[in-house]
This record gives sequence, structure tokens and C-alpha cells, in this order.
Amino acid sequence: MNQLPWILLFLPLVVAAANQLFLKRSPLAVITSVASAAITFGIAVSLLGKTGTSSFEWASVIGFSIDLGITLDPLSTGMMIVVTGIGLLVHIFSVAYMKDDEAKARFFTGLSLFMFSMTGIVLASNFIMTFIFWELVGVSSYLLIGHWYQKDSAADAAKKAFLCNRVGDFGFLIGILLLWRITDSLAFDGMAAGVKAFQLAHPAIFAATLSTALLCVFCGAVGKSAQLPLHVWLPDAMEGPTPVSALIHAATMVAAGVYMLFRVQFSLHLEPEFLRGLFSSEVIAWIGGITALAAALMATQQDDIKRVLAYSTLSQLGYMVMAVGLVAGEAGMFHLFTHAWFKALLFLGSGAVIHACHHEQDIWKMGGLLKKMPITGITFLIGFLALIAIPGTSGFFSKELILDAAHEHNPALFWIAAVVAVLTPFYMTRLFVVAFLGKPRDHGSEHAHEVGPLMFVPLALLAVMALISGYAGVNKLSPALPEHAGEFHFHGIVPWVSLAAVAIGVAAGYLLYKGKDKDPVSIPLFKNRFYVDGFYDNVVVRYFQDAFAGIVNFFDKFLIDGVGVGGLSRGAESFGNLFRRVQSGNLQGYAFTFGLGVVLVIYFTVFR
Repeated sequence: MNQLPWILLFLPLVVAAANQLFLKRSPLAVITSVASAAITFGIAVSLLGKTGTSSFEWASVIGFSIDLGITLDPLSTGMMIVVTGIGLLVHIFSVAYMKDDEAKARFFTGLSLFMFSMTGIVLASNFIMTFIFWELVGVSSYLLIGHWYQKDSAADAAKKAFLCNRVGDFGFLIGILLLWRITDSLAFDGMAAGVKAFQLAHPAIFAATLSTALLCVFCGAVGKSAQLPLHVWLPDAMEGPTPVSALIHAATMVAAGVYMLFRVQFSLHLEPEFLRGLFSSEVIAWIGGITALAAALMATQQDDIKRVLAYSTLSQLGYMVMAVGLVAGEAGMFHLFTHAWFKALLFLGSGAVIHACHHEQDIWKMGGLLKKMPITGITFLIGFLALIAIPGTSGFFSKELILDAAHEHNPALFWIAAVVAVLTPFYMTRLFVVAFLGKPRDHGSEHAHEVGPLMFVPLALLAVMALISGYAGVNKLSPALPEHAGEFHFHGIVPWVSLAAVAIGVAAGYLLYKGKDKDPVSIPLFKNRFYVDGFYDNVVVRYFQDAFAGIVNFFDKFLIDGVGVGGLSRGAESFGNLFRRVQSGNLQGYAFTFGLGVVLVIYFTVFR
């Protein structure tokens, strides 16, 4: 068991290198994903609630040791089930989806590199290892989003994702350094003792310092988990191949921020009431709640099937972040676990639809797909039901726990979450009615047909998990969950509000969009995404970035090159030219210079 976690970590990296340098084929990556899933399941079964660690010294600088370490506990093993399980199904789906792609070897290399990076984040036992793999996930995401780099939109989306994450990661690095100062440890299992010591030594500034550190760490989650105001990269990331959207931008990479926040919160071992009293927790909870609401509103007016799901992902991530801010991280992680399966199902289902409709993504050019593609349609329907939290599905159990936590600790956020619970079934009903019901509206949907087994088998397996992953018998292997996860007791106002929200949203979506050939609702504010992207493009990029680039150019060209490096080089050249004139080859000149030198020596020696 000591060797298996390291094999699990480095196997995808070896495969990525072998695939790119030698094999140029996809099957090895698929076989590796099978092995990774099997190893993960074996580790999870053998541990069942126990904790294990393994580490070795990577580098040592002036007495400071940098370790690469692995932590195996219910939190990391449960997250690895998500990463390797969905990774396996995405690999299988991709074999068919990317069959005709000219660069499929590069695609599968990117997938393997991502699996290596995400595994490193999940298993990391300290902040240094976390940050290294955090950045590798950013590189992997950049490569996969920009896989079709020949398209300007894909190349721009990759750069946008990379830059937004760099902004968040700058704050993340500052937060790591602050926590290191507070706890005197970079290892997660050493933080609890350090934070207690700092609290005793500096009681007056402890709360403010810890809040500042946690907010800086949260900046990394804002980037990775696409929270306001760095949410803009995720919808554009849909320019990458759909399997990438399912693996990275629905199930794993975007969940890394939530996972990391809970890992830090869990490692501090502070009382929940104390953590709720920190201003950082309040900020985190409100950013999550506002992101959930804003993203849901934007989703109601999107026409691209993948963008609807992208904004849905933003909204659900907002739920999870809100739960962490309310110090109900177990509820957030439970929702992360269930959401990963049904959102991966929805994204892969949308990929099957796009593939069958000759790469059409506009839902208003679809229609009648449930009859044309019954397996895809039924599995998509199951994912839809889980997302809107129909009782009995996995999404119902996990969403209820978040609503319970909000109702108990912040009533205002509870009602925001309740509005989101209305909007989610509304925009998903809109999507399903327009794309899957009614009659075909375009040539592509008229000739759509069911996809092959390499696509519909992963869809079927994900559909099963979308139904059962919330039940106690399944989620025993999932992250550190609440004690009553998978159970539901119908009491209080929360379940009534939840059920009413689902009923209102579904009814409004069905009645409003049944039989429509164009959108009867037009809200430019939501359709144009609150004009945030336009503000970034037209103000931040055009003025601030361009102005900053002009200032940098001035310093580079006129001060550094002109006065600094250029001035020194020109001075040396002028000084050299002066002596070069002395070396003219004229004997009379040499004799005169020699005589002048003798006279000067005599003058300074005798008369001075």
C-alpha cells in the first residue's frame, strides 16, 4: 500500500511522456485510466476511514526541507474516486469523440498530464506540493482548452483561462506564505499545532491575521473554481473539446478550489463557531451565494448547449463555496461528489448531441432529439433530474444539506439559494424542452442518430451514479461527509421551499418554451452576462493593460535600454574608441605619447 499511491500519482505522467514522444496513440492512456481507477478503488476499500501518509525529501536548502508527500484519508480517497472514475469514462468517451481528430495523440497526452496534475493536488500533504500541481493543472487546462488552437476563439479562451488563474494564484501564494508565518508549517497535518501556538502568542491580532491569510488562499479558489469576479474564463473554456469540459470544467479542476478550501479549514482544527465568526468566512459565503445567483440568471438566456451547462456549473460551484464559507464544508464536499457525476453526464451527453448534430451547439437549431437519440436523451434526462434536485436523486440529498446549513447560519443566503433552486430547474427545463422535445428545427437534428457504445456506455454508467451517489451505501467511499449524508427527514421549512422551487421552475420552463421555435424571453442583461466580459475587454484590457504595457515599454526602451544597458554599452564603446585612436600605427604619435608620459611622470614625481 505504501507504493500504490506513488504509482497512482506518477503513472499518468509516464504515459503522457511515452504517448507524446514515442507511441502517438490513444489506447495506452485509456488503459492507464483503467489502472488508476482500479488502484484508487483498492486504496479506498482498504482504508475505509483510516489515514495514512508517505513522503520523501525532495530538496533541502540551508536547513529548510521541501518534501513531496501523500496523504490518504477519507477526503483525498473520495476525491480520487471522482478524479479517476470520471477520468476513465471520459477517456473511453474520447476514443470515439476524437476519432477523426488529427491531433488526438496530443489530446490524450494532455488528458494524461491533467490526470497527473489533479492527482498531485488531491494527494498532496503540504502546500508546496499543492502549489506545484496547482500550477500544472493550469498548464494542462491551457493545453486542452486550446487544443484546436487554429481557431482564434479557442486560442483566446485558453489564454483567458490561464491569465484569470494567474491572478487568483498570486493571491493564493501570498496566502500560503501568511499561513506559513501563522502556523510555522507548510504540511497540512502540522497546521493545527502551529495555529494554536500563534493564537496563544498573539491573541489580539490572531483573528484578523488568520482571516487575511484565508482570504488570500481563497483567491486561488476564486480562480480555479471560477467565482466572481474571475468567473469569466469558464464559459469561454467551452471552446475546448467537450470531453475536456466534462473532465476539467465540470467534475475535477473547477472543484479543486472547493477541495483545497475544505482541506485547509479541516487542517486548522478550529471550532466551527470561531471560524464562522471570522470576516473571511462571511466574505467567502457571500461570494459563493452571489456567484450562484448571477450564474443562474445568465444561464437562463444562453443558447449554446455547452454554455448553459457551463453557467450551471458556475452556479453549483457557488453553492459549494457558500457551504465552505458557512463552515459546512462537509455539505459542500458532498455536493461536489454528487455534482461531479451528473454534471459530467450532462456535458458528455451534450457532446453526444453535438457529435450527432454535425457539431451544432445552438439549442434553437435542435429539437426532437429524444426520439432520434433515446439512450442519450434518457441519460441526459437523468442528469437533468439530479441537477434540479428531484427527490431520490443524488443532487437532492447534497443540495438539501447546503440549504439546511444556509437556513441555520445565514437566512439571507438561504433565500438567495432558494431563488437559485427555482432558476436551475427553469433553465434546464428550457434546455431539455427546446433541444430534446418537439420537432427537429434544422438539418442536423433531422438526421441525428444514436451514438455508438463507446459513447453511450459511459453515459449509462454516469446516469447510474447520478441516481445513487447520494445514498449512504455508495458515499461511504466519498469525501469526509456529514454524518447523515444520504438520509432525508421531511421536517422544517427547507424541504417545502426546495420542492416548491423545483415545481415552480419546471412548470415555468415547460409552459414558456413548449412548442416555441425562438426564445419568447429576451433579457439583454442576462444574455450579455451582465456586461462583465465587455467591461474586462473594453476597459481593463484596453486601458489598464494597454496603459501598463505602454509604461513597461517606456521603461524598457528609454530607461533600461536607452539609459541603463544602452547607455553603459555606448559609454564603453566611446571609451574604447578613444584608446583605439591612440593605437593608430603612427611612430611619431607613439614617440610623442611616450615623451608626454615621461614628462608627466617626472613632473608628478619631482615637483609633487
